[in-house]
Amino acid sequence: MARVILFILTSLLCAFSATAQTGSVKGKITDAETGEPLIGANVVIIHSKLGAATDISGEYVIKNIPPGTYSIKVSYVGYYSETIKNIDVQADSVYILDAQLNSGIELQEIICSDKKIYSEGKTNTVNVFGGSKSSTRSNNVARIAPINAGVVSGRDLPQDTEEYSAITENSFFDALKNPLSTFAIDVDCASYSNVRRFLNYNWLPYPDAVRVEELINYFEYDYLPPKGDDPFSVNMEYSDCPWNEEGRLVQIGIRGKRIAIEELKPSNLVFLIDVSGSMGDAGKLPLLKKSFRMMVDQLKEEDRVSIVVYASETGVALPSTSGADKEKILGVVDELRASGSTAGGEGIQLAYKVAAENFIEDGNNRVILATDGDFNVGISRTSELVKYIESKRNEGIYLTALGFGMGNYKDDKLQRLADNGNGNHAYIDNPREAKKVMVTELLSNLYTIAKDVKIQVEFNPARVASYRLVGYENRIMDDQDFEDEKKDAGEIGPDHTVTALYEIIPAQPTNLKTSDDLKYVEKKLNKFARETGELLTVKIRYKDPENDKSSEIVKILMDEPVDPGKSSDDYRFAASVAQFGLLLRDSAFKGSASFDKVLTAAENSRGSDLHGYRKEFIELVQKAKALDSKQEKEALLSRE
Repeated sequence: MARVILFILTSLLCAFSATAQTGSVKGKITDAETGEPLIGANVVIIHSKLGAATDISGEYVIKNIPPGTYSIKVSYVGYYSETIKNIDVQADSVYILDAQLNSGIELQEIICSDKKIYSEGKTNTVNVFGGSKSSTRSNNVARIAPINAGVVSGRDLPQDTEEYSAITENSFFDALKNPLSTFAIDVDCASYSNVRRFLNYNWLPYPDAVRVEELINYFEYDYLPPKGDDPFSVNMEYSDCPWNEEGRLVQIGIRGKRIAIEELKPSNLVFLIDVSGSMGDAGKLPLLKKSFRMMVDQLKEEDRVSIVVYASETGVALPSTSGADKEKILGVVDELRASGSTAGGEGIQLAYKVAAENFIEDGNNRVILATDGDFNVGISRTSELVKYIESKRNEGIYLTALGFGMGNYKDDKLQRLADNGNGNHAYIDNPREAKKVMVTELLSNLYTIAKDVKIQVEFNPARVASYRLVGYENRIMDDQDFEDEKKDAGEIGPDHTVTALYEIIPAQPTNLKTSDDLKYVEKKLNKFARETGELLTVKIRYKDPENDKSSEIVKILMDEPVDPGKSSDDYRFAASVAQFGLLLRDSAFKGSASFDKVLTAAENSRGSDLHGYRKEFIELVQKAKALDSKQEKEALLSRE
């Protein structure tokens, strides 16, 4: 017994001595161009399991490092990695190592092991719930199916109350029986950045978090600009479908007209900021404040800004102030602190009241809501909020919704509010996304050049046997709604690009009859349908932002598919993103889609990629491929 006690004491003493004779490395990782901190960057000691991830301030610390000389690698998704050699770590000392990263480089494939995820010796221990609760992702990487009408729950995330609307994927329709397809434009991109957040935390996303059209529309495409008085152009391309050997793919692309900054109407903006206790995590209010700082820098003198905050109580933190007084605006933003419960509904009412009091005739009047979507006091029912926001939309005040954070993110609620408020829904997961939303695409996101934009496609059954709209499930409209002036639809901003894909099965000679009476179909396929070379007709209805009467644009696509080898980069890249979405959803329509096919297509169609978004996409596909392979191996082992 004495020997056992002596052995234990000796072991503890050795362990204590080993711990005491170690050093640390700490520092800050920032964007080399902007100086902004990089959240979640990986700092690892090469050929070891020692490493750390940066916090909301871009800071990190690696502890318990045995004395010695090391090489340290710093990496972040979408940036060039940096390797710093000859780092001399001494016992009981702290080595300060800061680094600045530039955009670029592709991510190396990750290897998963128990409880921590490594890449070339890298440990990526993440803070799942921000500053309040820390957790490490286990190796149980699995697709989490939605339960309880869209409320999802992670297996090892007991606090996870994120909510997503259930998606029932569009099916194939017989073009002879259902020749019309009608839907509203959608320019939201929140799903893409949310999917990226999942993958960066080494988890495959919930299937219902993946809205394929939002993944596609995250990227800009080089569509021709409009000519004449039309507010947008319509571009179409037609070639083989990469995931269906028997099918083809139609790409419909819209580009909004460009507007010079000096031509923009003045803005009356009300920042409605959630400062409740749930916003205290690192990826919420701190990131929100950094995001608004970027936006404020873009404001003009004639713009007006107000700030309304809400938590247990609601108040006006900043009365309407000129955009020229940036120091005053930013001073209020910097002082925001998170505490209390959430009175989101009351905050919205006050924000609209402030917007109405400072309304600019013939201007851009908008409430910008920034929250994790966790409304639990006041007008908490989404249906009631939607009705209220619709009434304000009709008064000329629009709503933009910005989502932050994880664990209790209410994606479904924010999407509905933005859709019904004639605005956009974005999810901001890091400073780089904040720059994209608040700076690079600010004009497109805040200004409207066409509202209630609807698309109706009529397929020629003599050329198309069946068709399927890829994505846009929550934007489908009844065919009769296309000409109904009272039906709300989507909005397009300056220089916005919007893409829709149709998977089609070409028709074989047929004599089927139908009772429809349309362009190509009467009691049966008419002579025009059989003899014309038209594949389909696209009609787009829209309203001027200051008008309630619709105009219409009509375009025809001929049945002249482009050879796959000659299709445009935009066509092939959009198709690769669509494939990626089908794989993440484990779609019944994914056909022969694979991550390898996505990677090959995306790498060969990157084009100029000015901002590096397409390169980042390739990195995310590599990550998803590794996670999916890990899941498949675990499934095989569990069956054995």
